[in-house]
Formats: sequence, structure tokens, C-alpha cells
Amino acid sequence: MSEAIISSAEEPQAVNAYGWAARDSSGILSPFHFTRRTTGRNDISMKILYCGICHSDLHFAKDEVAMTIYPLVPGHEIVGEVTEVGSNVTKFKVGDIAGVGCMVGSCGSCGNCTRDLENYCPKMVWTYNKHYHDGSITFGGYSDKFVVEEHFAVRIPDNLPLEGVAPMLCAGITVYSPMRHFGLLEHGKHLGVVGLGGLGHMAVKFAKAIGAKVTVISTSPNKKKEAMEQLGVDHFLISRNQEEMQAAMGTLDGIIDTVSAPHSLTPLVDLLMTDGKLILVGAPLQPPELPVFPLILGRKSIAGSATGGMKETQEMIDFAAKHNITADVEVIPMDYVNTAFERVAKVDVKYRFVIDVANTMNSPY
Repeated sequence: MSEAIISSAEEPQAVNAYGWAARDSSGILSPFHFTRRTTGRNDISMKILYCGICHSDLHFAKDEVAMTIYPLVPGHEIVGEVTEVGSNVTKFKVGDIAGVGCMVGSCGSCGNCTRDLENYCPKMVWTYNKHYHDGSITFGGYSDKFVVEEHFAVRIPDNLPLEGVAPMLCAGITVYSPMRHFGLLEHGKHLGVVGLGGLGHMAVKFAKAIGAKVTVISTSPNKKKEAMEQLGVDHFLISRNQEEMQAAMGTLDGIIDTVSAPHSLTPLVDLLMTDGKLILVGAPLQPPELPVFPLILGRKSIAGSATGGMKETQEMIDFAAKHNITADVEVIPMDYVNTAFERVAKVDVKYRFVIDVANTMNSPY
């Protein structure tokens, strides 16, 4: 893998681009003119078709993580049509459909990168709100076009609806990766999924496709019917119902915890079998209490996981194509984004908003 750094001696430095950006911690987005680099030797250029809205887009727009670089163009669930390829590109041709997720760069040489774990590279470059190799600030997918090194794009199969693919580039790989790594994406396993939102419903779909048994743990009783009838969940536990939780103690091989709100881990650890694993993919701002004795007495583990490497992301997309899996989405126009942010904050979406960029961006370029 090589860095796609444009030399002034080779070609022009930038092309005009158009998107929507947040300019301060109000988090309100509005039209924004900016530039992207031209297509380098190792790059592909894309016309963005769809971009999903991740909860982290809202966090960064409002600077709730205290690291936002304004102006901010969010979006790391990008699907687009390839419009140009660099001279060294071998994976794509013009007209192909490509996807870009949470990262657009890494060092390419560290122990993580050489093991296809670019997502854990100390120099990993986020798709937005990060300094790229050439010193520029990365802008995300709430925009008309995108330029990315081919290594950080995945091929999208023809049989999947593109609007449903976009959220998989973040929500999908965020649950797929730990399920694969910790041996939970296997026929006959019993998986618990905490939270039935954008990430949670993808974990359910992957698990059911492989023939695993699934129990959803939720605070929302009104999600039970949909979970069981539409997603095929085997059991549904109300986390506040002590009788239900106690009856399910020691039944789960592993749990994928997608919830980012503060919550106790002890009841979840109690649901695990001996040697069970609780994997945290949500990120509460307040650190949880660690239930040490239940871990010791059951040889149980608590771990974390962050997205996935590029090889694994392509594997996830191919798995989804084989099993006809996509995210459940609500497609919106670009100018609805601020209302969508308000609804995301209220958890009022099933299960992911996706912006119809190609038809509603109204780019002047």
C-alpha cells in the first residue's frame, strides 16, 4: 500500500466540490463549497450516490468529543460510482460501484497494517475530521464527489440495493469484525445483542444468516414484536425485567453491546456462559464499573472492537451479498439532514438514515 500524495509537478492540486458542513458546535449543517485533490496514481474518484448518517456524525458536528475541526463535512458510509482511476489502480474501473467507510489512510507499514488491521494503525486517517498525508483536512460523504486511495475502497456487488449498503460500511463492519474475531459468527452459537438500532439490527442479520441463535437485550418493550417477527430474533429480554434477565443467566456464548448510553455491565456478564465474551462496540462517555468477580468466577471476558480492516470489510460486503443482507434504512434528501440529526438524537429512526446524495445534493459542479 502506498500513500496517494499529489505532486505539483504532476497535475493540478484540486477540484471544486460541494457539500454540507457544520461550522460550529451548534451542529447545524448548511451548503459548503470546498476542494478535493485531483485523482492521483493510486486513487479513484467517485460521484457519491448515497451516504449514511452515523450517530458519530452528530457527535462530531456538535463537538461532543472535543476534537472537531470546523468546517466539518461528516459522512463515513459512502457509496458511489467510480468516475476516474489513477494509472496504478487495478481494483476498479470507471463505472464500478465503490464503497468507503470510516478510514481513508494509514501508514501501510506498521504491525497492524501488515496484518490487514489498518483500523488499529496509530496513523490511521479518518474519512473526515483528520489530517491527511498531504496535510489537508479530510471531508466526508455529505458531498457530491470523493477521492480516495483504492486500497481504502471496497467493491460493491451488483445484487445489493445501494442505499442499504451504505450503512454497512460503518454499522455493518463494526459488528461483523468482533463477531468474526471472537468466534461468534458461527452456526449454533447463541449470541446476545444489546440495543436494536443501526448496529444491533446488523448484528442480528449476520448472526441469523449463519444459523446462530439470537437474543436481543433492550430497554424498549415496543421493539419486541418487530425484532421477533421481522428480524427473526429467537428471544427478547427487557433489561429492566429482573425475572427475564435472571432466567437467561448463563445462556449466551457472547454478547455484542452496541449501546452508547451509560449502563451497567454486570447484568450482561451474568448472561454469559463460562468462557463467554462481552464485546463493547458502543462508546459511553462515562466509563462503566467493571464487574471483576463475575469475570473471575466464570472465566469470562470483556473486550472492545473498533470497525474493521479493509480486507475484512470486503469480506463483510461479500458475505452480505451472498446472504442478501442490507441495512434497513430511511432514505432522505440532503436538505433534511438537520431534522435527521434531531431524530437521531431521539433514536427516532429504523434503523439508519441514508442521504440520497446523487439526486438531492444539487451540486453546482
